[in-house]
Amino acid sequence: MWVAGQWERGQGESYQNRNPYTGDVLMTVGGATEADVSRAYKASKEAQKAWANMPPAARSQTMRRVGELLEERSDEITEWIIKELGGTRLKAALELKLVGSVFEEAAKLPYMVEGKILPEDIPGKESRSYRKPVGVIGLISPWNFPLQLTARTLAPALAVGNGVVIKPAEDSTVTGGTIFAALLEEAGIPEGLVSVLPGKGEVVGDAMVRHPIPRLISFTGSTPVGRKVAKAAADSRQLKLLELELGGNSPIVVLDDADLDRAVEASVWGKFIHSGQICMIANRFIVEDSVHDAFVEKFVARTKELGVGDPNDPNTFVGPVINEQQFDKITSLIERAEKDGKIKKVLGGKPEGLVIPPHVFTDVPDDSFLTHNEIFGPVAPIVRARDEEHALALANDTEYGLSSAVFTQDIQRGLNFARQVEAGMTHINDQTVNDSPFSPFGGEKNSGLGRFNGRWAIDAFTTDHWVTIQHEPRQFAFSMDDLS
Repeated sequence: MWVAGQWERGQGESYQNRNPYTGDVLMTVGGATEADVSRAYKASKEAQKAWANMPPAARSQTMRRVGELLEERSDEITEWIIKELGGTRLKAALELKLVGSVFEEAAKLPYMVEGKILPEDIPGKESRSYRKPVGVIGLISPWNFPLQLTARTLAPALAVGNGVVIKPAEDSTVTGGTIFAALLEEAGIPEGLVSVLPGKGEVVGDAMVRHPIPRLISFTGSTPVGRKVAKAAADSRQLKLLELELGGNSPIVVLDDADLDRAVEASVWGKFIHSGQICMIANRFIVEDSVHDAFVEKFVARTKELGVGDPNDPNTFVGPVINEQQFDKITSLIERAEKDGKIKKVLGGKPEGLVIPPHVFTDVPDDSFLTHNEIFGPVAPIVRARDEEHALALANDTEYGLSSAVFTQDIQRGLNFARQVEAGMTHINDQTVNDSPFSPFGGEKNSGLGRFNGRWAIDAFTTDHWVTIQHEPRQFAFSMDDLS
């Protein structure tokens, strides 16, 4: 653990961290305790005061230095993504590129925190709104894209003057936590401003959310756990702001005038990258009737070309899933689909270890368990839509609303369709996995609260403080006559 600026061995409940592909034990991790959580928050609160008062240039330079260190240590970090997450070399390169952009963005944010002079009706009163950091932030990150999904809160939150306490997922202790501790220490972050606390969610995570010090909790993970986080935050002695990025059921819609080759290439990438273990992955495909069969034929043919297996092989596109729990969940869905009399399997294969080969199912009913559950694995259900109106209804028939996509050669048609999709993000003629450091990332419905990146991150991690100055004596009303 890295607690209040010190490296320590955790004295809480321990757990093993395994390589998903080989099964080898990488390390035994000593978890943090509730006392460690309190110690970390207190240290961060104390260090945050001086950090927030530093000139923007100082915070900007620290963010820039972390970005430089990421690049210098990219080979080492790539190896950790491969061996801790089972991520392919391609996935590691993409994630490192994203995280580099996040810290490059964060270096600009200290100069983008702006106050306002406000109009006032009271004579002699000057009215100002100051923007200031919220204080200390509790950050709970997931295992699937841990480097990026930790960085997108950590970097902007620090850049605008906050302290941060991180709890990485158990399956990504290093890539979601320890790496950042090492980089920030080397970059010269003030002692105690940031802590990294590995441990069980029900111990460390719960203590982090309920503690009175953090003003905001940033959580990325499943919707059921996100609900628990929100409830715990509401039940805390100190009410908290929430930034929640939760589950997804992102559709890719292919309309009848789509360029099918372009749609297939994007769809295969957007479904099977990182074995489908991304919150905004294409969870289901909705294809208009007249192009359905041709799309399926091309989709299956392209999927067969993907490299499957060892994530360390540069030619591998689909590697292992993260752990046995995820493996069991995905394979049980596959087995259920195979036994369903209506659903047709057009591509499959036997798993090897935790590597599940791509599976494609067609003739999937509108109300299927395959289309109404977040699969989070290399399984592609394809649904036939009668027409555009039906396709839109199917796209919106979900409790989630994270990402989405639509393919059409008529841009205005695509725009009209996109604006009716009930999601935080919709991409025309692209797949669903998109993130940009200055664009609003977040979901609707049960996919979360708030937005990440750019000015939206400034809004999330700072708060307004209204200050007025009465320059001349004010006349106060002591009776109704005084109001006339």
